[in-house]
Order: sequence, then structure tokens, then C-alpha cells
Amino acid sequence: MTRTNNDSQTRAGRRSLASQLSDRVRSYLATEAGSAGLLLVAVVVALVWANSPWSASYTTLWSTELSVSLGNAELSMDLSHWVSDGLMTLFFFVVGLEVRYEISVGALSGRERIMLPALAGIGGMVVPTAIYLLMAPEGEAEGGWGAVIGTDTAFMLGALALVGPRFATQLRVFLLAMTVIDDIVAVSVIGLVYSETIHLVPLLVGLALCAALAMLTRLGVWRSAPYVLLVTGLWLTTLEAGLHASIAGMIGGFLIPAHPPVPEFLDRAARLFRAFRQSPRADVGLSARLGLQRAVSVNERLQLMLHPWASYVVVPLFALASAGIDLRGGVLGRALSSWLTWAVVVGLVVGKLVGIWGGAHLGTRLGLGQLPKGVGLGHVVGGAALSGIGFTVSLLIIGLAFDDPALRAQATVGVLISVVLATALGWLAFRLAAALRGETDADLPRFLDRPVDPEVDHIAGPVDAPLTLVEYGDFECPYCARATGVIHELRQRFGDRLRYVFRHLPLTDVHPHAMLAARAAVAADEQGRFWDMHDMLFAHQDKLEFEDIAAYAIELGLDIERFLEAIDSERTAERVRADMASAEASGALATPTFFVGNRRHVGPYDAETLARELEASAADHSS
Repeated sequence: MTRTNNDSQTRAGRRSLASQLSDRVRSYLATEAGSAGLLLVAVVVALVWANSPWSASYTTLWSTELSVSLGNAELSMDLSHWVSDGLMTLFFFVVGLEVRYEISVGALSGRERIMLPALAGIGGMVVPTAIYLLMAPEGEAEGGWGAVIGTDTAFMLGALALVGPRFATQLRVFLLAMTVIDDIVAVSVIGLVYSETIHLVPLLVGLALCAALAMLTRLGVWRSAPYVLLVTGLWLTTLEAGLHASIAGMIGGFLIPAHPPVPEFLDRAARLFRAFRQSPRADVGLSARLGLQRAVSVNERLQLMLHPWASYVVVPLFALASAGIDLRGGVLGRALSSWLTWAVVVGLVVGKLVGIWGGAHLGTRLGLGQLPKGVGLGHVVGGAALSGIGFTVSLLIIGLAFDDPALRAQATVGVLISVVLATALGWLAFRLAAALRGETDADLPRFLDRPVDPEVDHIAGPVDAPLTLVEYGDFECPYCARATGVIHELRQRFGDRLRYVFRHLPLTDVHPHAMLAARAAVAADEQGRFWDMHDMLFAHQDKLEFEDIAAYAIELGLDIERFLEAIDSERTAERVRADMASAEASGALATPTFFVGNRRHVGPYDAETLARELEASAADHSS
């Protein structure tokens, strides 16, 4: 079962300190809190500027015309519209990419996964809209109901990082899934309700470009340039058609395919990379780079490239251009006494809280779905409260819904107030959930539930080795099969310092032969041949029928009658179920999941990354 001088030192010290500070700044900006912080700075700058002695320069800047011409064709808008109709298209394009990814391979990739976030998202739009329409004055103000349907995902996640539980991964996943539904409806409302007169010919051209995007997917085009060119054309035709450009971004992103890595392309990329290491020529390097690109979907590559620009450039610029409301001359006082302002505030802060929590609670009571493991209803209340941060979508709709500057100012003040109140209400909800319901972390368990037991576990290496790596795996999982090479490299690197433990987590909903393979490995273990069967099963993942497994047992020289009896025995089934229960209790939901020591590893599981984690665990123990 077991298998100099002072000046140079000063300069070096200064460089080291500067490097540490820059690393900390980059690390902070890479978090949701960093993105929300940058957005908040843009809002403050816009408000201070618009209410300063230089406020005229703020208005003049954003009303400056900018034209782009090619021959007789010309596109001319003021800077404010270049931001809202141009750059914000990039933002919604990234949103569309994320929506497609989540529906294809992410948090919304199955009916059971989509029902609860969908109910919560729908509730979080219906209830705020109803509250707004009940409270808003009659006339033009009623047309601003769209301002309370959206949630600013970046701002919400930043607030969650600041006021939410210390570990909130699972809650974050649920909220992201919910905002996907929110984004789809919000962009549809912007594009259809708040658009100008529709022109038929450009609209038909845009539909043809959508069909061309879908055709690229069907043809398996993997380079990003054709998609980007068609989406750019879609943006231009949408502007000409009179629709708001946000709908071009959302639809364009949604039509770009997302899929898991294709095994044959992964293998080809690995071969090309090895060839480049052996022959580091420019042409070989180019082939390796293209091979790596092809192994990853166009959707994910574009997300990786564009997401930082959308989060750290586009949205802050939009905030700078939209949040600068001149509150002098009694404007703030009139806004605070306006029913429109408070319709926005109550719709976002109260409506989102009631609607999202109510939708999630109703869905769980009716058995339509379950909250992610580790997430309680108290966490949902806190997340629902933070969803009242509408900001980006709210400001965009306010700019489209109101021609009257006074109404626009009142609604914008309502949005800004709702940011403060929703964040405070979220903080209070999370604290009450922890105090009254014991709901602290909204995350999966992070530590190995059942300690490694040499009498039970499958162990390769010395049972008393100082380093431990535990894997929950599935014999039909292609990623687990590739991880065997990583394990081999780590065992060679660490030698007798490492014990590797394999535990069973057959994902029977996607791998129909995984349970039989797990039982076969346990049955082989009774004859002392677990690791031989382990290697055999991973080497023949595409042939795991009962007769195939029996043939492997014969090939390994096992007592076939004893082996077949063990496969069908209750003790074997119980052994696999024990590992599966341990996986659930330890927070392992997918395969492969690794534990370094007794702590669940999150992130890449290549050999170098796992080696660093193992070395770090050794250092922690020694200290």
C-alpha cells in the first residue's frame, strides 16, 4: 500500500525597497479591492473637479469633439460619447466574453447550476424596478427605471474583498454567476429600451456580422484577429443603426467560443515547446507560441488580454467622465429632497437586497438548486446588499434616460449615496451572519479532513517522509492523467523526502467509467499491485470497460477470481466512498485537487509550482 561597500549596500537596499513597494502596488492593483479603489479615486476626482473653481474645464474637456475619418467616411463624437459609446463597448465586450465562458464551461454550464443564480438575478431586477416605479415622480423620471437593475461587478467584488468574510471564494462564484444574468438583462435594456430611432440597413448588416461570428466558431477558427475585426464592424454598424453600442459589445463577446483545452492541441503544444527548448530558433519559437495559443480558446485569450484594460482604464475613465456632477447652487439640497433620488437609493439598496435574497431563498425552498458549499443564507444577504452598488451600469442608463440636467444630477446623487449605503449594509449583514448564525468564511474547507493513514491510504514513497502531497483523482479525468507526469517529476526531485498519496474522487456525472476504475484499483491493492493498476488505468483512459479492466488484471498477473470478487465487494465500495466523503469534507470538488501537507492547493499544479509549495511547507515546519 506504500509506495562592498556601504554606498553600494545602501543603493542596493534602496532598490530592494523600491522593488518591494512596486510589487506591493502591483499586487494590490491585481485584486478586486485594487480595481474598486481605482474606480473610487476616479469618482472623487470627478466630483472635486466638477465642484472646483476649474469646473468649466471639466465640462469643456468632455464636450470636445474628436473625429476619425478615412476617405469620405467620418466618425465624430465628443469625448464623453467616445467613452460611453466607444470605450464602454470594450467593457461590455469583456462582459460578453465572461458570460459565454460561464455558460460554456464555468459556473452556469449546467441547468442545476444556473437555476439559483438566475432566480436571484431576476429577483434582483424585478423588485428594484417595482420599488423605483412606485416611488419615482410621474413624467420623464419614470423612464429612469433601468438605473436600478444593474450591479457594478468590479465595485461589488472590491467591496466584498474589503467588508466580506476573510475567505469568500464560494460566495464570489455565486455572485459572479448571478451578475451574469444581471448583465444580460441590463445590456438588453440599454440596447433596446434606451436606443434612438432604429435604421434598418445598418441593423441588417450587423445581423450578418453576427452570423459571420457564429460561422467562425463552427469553422473552428482559433486566431483572434478575425473575431476582433468582425466585432469592430459590428460596433460601427450598431452605432449607425441607432442602437446603443453596449449591445454590440455584449453580443460580440457572447458569440466568441469558450471551451476546455482540447487534449490533442495540448499534446501538440507540449511537443512544440520541447522542440523549441532543444532548438531555440525563431521559426521554432513562433510555431511553439502558435501551438500554445491554439491550445487555449479564443474567448479566454481575449479575456486575459482585455480584462485589465477594461477594469483599470475604461471603467475609471467612464467614472471620471460621468460622476462629475456640480452640486453647488442648491443642487445637492434639491437632490436630497427629490423623490427621484430616493427612488434610486431605495430601489438599489433595499430592492436588490430583498430581490436577490428572496430569489435565492425561494429557489432553495422549492428544491430548484442549492447554494454553493460553504455559503449560507446570511452570506447571501450580505452579497445581496453589496449588489446594490449599481454605479457603472446605473450611470450609463442615467445618461441615456434623462435629457434634463436636473433629473440627471438627482439620479446620479442617488447612485452615489447607494454605493455608501449598500457597502455599509453589506458590512453589517456579514457581521450579523457571523455573530447570529456562525457563518464566517464563505468558502470551501481548506484543510485535509482525514489525516494520511499508512494503514488505509495509497502511499508512494516513505510513509514517514517529511513532505506530503495528496491528490484526489479520477482515472477517467484527462487532467489527472497529465498530472502523473508532474508527480513523477516531483518524486524524482524530492526522492525520499516526499510521500505521495492518491485518494479516489470518481466524478461519475461526467466520467461514467470512473467508479469502476476506482474499484479496480482498490481490488488490485488487495494483492499489493495498486500502483501498477494505477499506471495501467491512466495509460488506457479510453478503454475502461469491465472486460478491459479484467484484461489489465490478467496482464499484471493478478489472481483474476480474487480480483473480480474484490471489485464487486461491499468493502471495496466502502473504501472508495470513504475517499469521496473525505474529498467533500476537505473542499475537493474537482479533479485533480492537491493538498500540500494538510492544506488545499489553489492555482496551477505544474511541477515548479507544487515544488515551491512543498519547499515552503518544509520551511514552515522547520521554523
